Amino acid sequence: LQRMLCIAVEVDRSPTCSSRKIADDIFPFILNIPLRSQREALLNTMESQLLRCRLLELLFQHSCDVPTTSCMSLDKILYFLSHSSVLPQFQDETATWQRWDEMLQYLSLLLMSYQSVKLASPLAEHLWSSLSDRMDLIVQKAKPRLQDSDDISQLDIQLKMSDFISRMQEVLGQPLPLQIQEKLFMLQ
Repeated sequence: LQRMLCIAVEVDRSPTCSSRKIADDIFPFILNIPLRSQREALLNTMESQLLRCRLLELLFQHSCDVPTTSCMSLDKILYFLSHSSVLPQFQDETATWQRWDEMLQYLSLLLMSYQSVKLASPLAEHLWSSLSDRMDLIVQKAKPRLQDSDDISQLDIQLKMSDFISRMQEVLGQPLPLQIQEKLFMLQ
């Protein structure tokens, strides 16, 4: 299934469009997956970085009180960090800190997927383009264009992380578990 989804995205004339359509179709099913381990298995085994990026973007949009209409970028990932509530109430019974832990796990996965799509190796860096156009871009050694919203400062990151930690500590009412502290450090 993962290979078929990857091929469906890759061979389309517009991978961005096809990944958006496929993600829109798959997303309601992800919300109905009862266990975190099953959700993670699906997202971690996804071969298409572009599709994984779109699915995670939808998941975070769904968990924001005020969804954003901006394009996927590093700035949007910081927006999700600041505005996402704990991910939607899935059917499993988990502690609140574990829901925050899952959210941080998916935020890190979104960042890695976005970097793979936007900034990675020559074969991956043009995933926004069609397969035929991608070959021309690789031959020309064209670098992907970064958006203005990908230009974020270290200070922006520190401020958003600090706000996020304060918000999480307020909700949890206790010091952050070590597992969450490690994920925050890795994400930063």
